[in-house]
Amino acid sequence: QVQVAESGGGLVQAGGSLSVSCVASGRTWSIDFMGWFRQAPGKEREFVAAISWSGIPYYSDSVKGRFTISRDNAKNTVSLQMNSLKPEDSAVYYCAARRTRIGTPEYDYDYWGQGTQVTVSS
Repeated sequence: QVQVAESGGGLVQAGGSLSVSCVASGRTWSIDFMGWFRQAPGKEREFVAAISWSGIPYYSDSVKGRFTISRDNAKNTVSLQMNSLKPEDSAVYYCAARRTRIGTPEYDYDYWGQGTQVTVSS
């Protein structure tokens, strides 16, 4: 089993920056992709960004150019730096980890954190 736990988040004004981080523990050797998802009230959870074990990032179109995902395999951490935040970025942000498998990085995650709130005021 793998456990993931998020930290960071909070409240920021539109145009500002915020970062969220995640640490994985347990059988981390089995993990390939780590990713971030978000869910706003009344909406479905959506993919935000992911990064492979080798460091290749993937982003949703809505955050590309504003968010940066990074990873430290030695520390089993992944971070999401969020710049130029918009009110529509407000959501609970979830960190997730995926065992090695074939498929695009937006889907099929195995382990999830509890989430951390990000609120962007207008």
